[in-house]
Amino acid sequence: MSTVASPEELYCHNVLRPGNTNCAGCGMSIGLRWLDEALDGEKPTMVIPACCGIVTAGAFPTTAYGVPTAASTFASAAAVASGVSAVYALNGEPDVVVCWTGDGGTYDIGVATLSAAAERNDDILYICYDNEIYGNTGGQRSSATPELAVTSTTTKGKSERKKDMMAIMAGHRIPYAATLSVAHREDFLRKIRTARKTSGFRFLLTLSPCPTGWKSDPEESVDLIRHAVRSGLFPLYEIFDGIRYRLNERPDGTPVEEYVTRQRRYTKVPTDAAPLKSYIEDQWRYLDAMAKAFPMEGA
Repeated sequence: MSTVASPEELYCHNVLRPGNTNCAGCGMSIGLRWLDEALDGEKPTMVIPACCGIVTAGAFPTTAYGVPTAASTFASAAAVASGVSAVYALNGEPDVVVCWTGDGGTYDIGVATLSAAAERNDDILYICYDNEIYGNTGGQRSSATPELAVTSTTTKGKSERKKDMMAIMAGHRIPYAATLSVAHREDFLRKIRTARKTSGFRFLLTLSPCPTGWKSDPEESVDLIRHAVRSGLFPLYEIFDGIRYRLNERPDGTPVEEYVTRQRRYTKVPTDAAPLKSYIEDQWRYLDAMAKAFPMEGA
């Protein structure tokens, strides 16, 4: 009896197969598994640019992905996904096309094609797993890197605040944008399902722990994100049509120090963490004002 798997058997696996080489504690791995679960058996076509996500695939002729996956250049993931989506539409073959990208390919190198696809409202589900560094190439600074964080190119700590990519995407008036947390499973799954039921361009942003780059313990990855949400550093919210806001979880008074002191990348943070506290206050002042001025029905 032949032991060679048929194409049908090969593609019956999950989006991310067991035995991949992702690092322990990698938030991207959790996100891929939950994406698979939220799609309820529907197998997406993945477009992944240069990032840890495409290294996950492994060496040809094997792959850690159990669905059709296209590797794109750093700058072109959204453009490639637009083409794939258009071909499916022309052929009358409904499918979900997922861009799975890191922060470097979203906030920086890929922002031009991301903006173009969003402006056209192409039918793409774009998910950024944001580990706040160029994790695949040595942990350099990106515009997603938070203020004061030490990277291989900001050895004294980054002096600028993190870019607000959610506000940028809201400015494109896309149908749906949301933030995701790997410490809030039901909220994560609900938002993926909401995005799947929505037509047009959808943007999802998840803070993705990276023990290698964050200099943190792998077993603490999920708890770190829980503290990021509870302290208000990483808000959970949704934006509909670029205008209407729904806040999903408010800060509960957890000190931001409980988040930063467990990562050695924050060695330059003052004892009182004043710059990060100021950032949290400014961020929530903005979100509260937007949610009050432009509430989502039922929020």
